[in-house]
Amino acid sequence: MTPVTLVTGAAGFIGFHLARRLLENGRPVVGLDNLNSYYDPKLKQARLAELAKYPGFQFARLDLADRVGIATLFAQHRFAHVVHLAAQAGVRHSLTDPQAYVDANLVGFANILEGCRHNGCRHLLYASSSSVYGGNSKMPFSVHDNVDHPLSLYAASKKANELMAHAYAHLFKLPTTGLRFFTVYGPWGRPDMAMWLFAKAIIAGEPIKLFNHGQMQRDFTYVDDVVEAVARLVDRVPQGNPNWSGEAPDPGSSTAPWRVYNIGNNNPVELLEVVRLLEEAIGKPAIRELLPMQPGDVPATYADVADLMREVDFKPATPIAEGIRRFVGWYRDFHRI
Repeated sequence: MTPVTLVTGAAGFIGFHLARRLLENGRPVVGLDNLNSYYDPKLKQARLAELAKYPGFQFARLDLADRVGIATLFAQHRFAHVVHLAAQAGVRHSLTDPQAYVDANLVGFANILEGCRHNGCRHLLYASSSSVYGGNSKMPFSVHDNVDHPLSLYAASKKANELMAHAYAHLFKLPTTGLRFFTVYGPWGRPDMAMWLFAKAIIAGEPIKLFNHGQMQRDFTYVDDVVEAVARLVDRVPQGNPNWSGEAPDPGSSTAPWRVYNIGNNNPVELLEVVRLLEEAIGKPAIRELLPMQPGDVPATYADVADLMREVDFKPATPIAEGIRRFVGWYRDFHRI
């Protein structure tokens, strides 16, 4: 019998896509989500309705910060693999509601680590973020670069997750893999992210807010590529790096069974170019509102994916124009436009 995989945040964007992929591969999945109202829960319900079509899917409505509830779920299922994608997301929201990040991303992650530790989990994979690179300006961002200067509480919480995972890998030999996602987009995406906000505004004839006067660059990564990389990593249980040295510590590996990977397209694109491609796909011009940088934002992200390629022989490569065409097609269908 195939062991059950826990996917937290299964009603979320990446969690939904990954759960569906695992189910298609014949792996039973328990999907956990608290269905909060950070964005419209109807979209989350629609994703869950898609997952419910698979006989191997079970849903658990649970909050990460519910210590007893999480402990009970882990004791009941004794998950062999856990892919922890639930979190309080968003850089800007962390400026106005910092407590939500403490509850979900720190307390919640501690509960997941404890569940894994006490119930024989073979491999914990968890969402980190390109935002951990913070004040770094050397491009492309490498997992072997130091990441000690986060520019938002969201970024700090993701860096904290990597450190907490390292402690558990070291103390309890719990194998952990951190997934530093770079601006994921695609069908079933998040309404608070640029691709959705821009498409919605262009279709409605409303202005698009372009921070840093549209010169922001992001390593936009198509969701199917992200899922392919994560699905390949699930069974790649990290080993300790025998060459790791405390004299010259490598930030991207450890003597413990702990690794982090960049999951990015390895190709930064300027926001003005994204708007142009959306105009093309939608067939309508955008109204641009050029604004200064926002607090907590970084001017550019760019993923070095050499380690990912070496480990699983795959790198995200969907061209941005193709990904945007697919996203706009889905957006029109979903909203019946």
